[in-house]
Amino acid sequence: MGRSRITTGSALAALVLLVSAAGPAATQTTPPPQAGSAVATPDNAILLTVFLRHDQSRPLAELNEQLAKQGFYKAFPPPGIEIVSWNVVMGIGQIITLRLPATRLREINRVLEDTAWGAYRTEFYPTYDYKAVGLAEHDKAR
Repeated sequence: MGRSRITTGSALAALVLLVSAAGPAATQTTPPPQAGSAVATPDNAILLTVFLRHDQSRPLAELNEQLAKQGFYKAFPPPGIEIVSWNVVMGIGQIITLRLPATRLREINRVLEDTAWGAYRTEFYPTYDYKAVGLAEHDKAR
């Protein structure tokens, strides 16, 4: 409990997105962007689906008390991060989809590590918007 799980495929996809977003001039010595400084655009946006799996060994009131103590709702989501959806799924917990610049992925991870761990087990699935491409291929195939 209290560990983030990023699947190998999603971790690789996130790495590719981060490297491509950084461009060829970026080096390892480039400082991270200031929190909230980057805005999602069509050229840099990723979708991040976050699973917050409830600790079912503890009652909901206790979990909510811990989240309040750790400042979860105060810190999450950080300013400038778009919430695409936020659902409670019975038997799982919460599933949240965010749209954000790839450069802010680390920021989201840190906010959840600092404020959600203990009440939730976290899983992250970075993706990108494929809708326009998929629909164009569908139309072309007709």
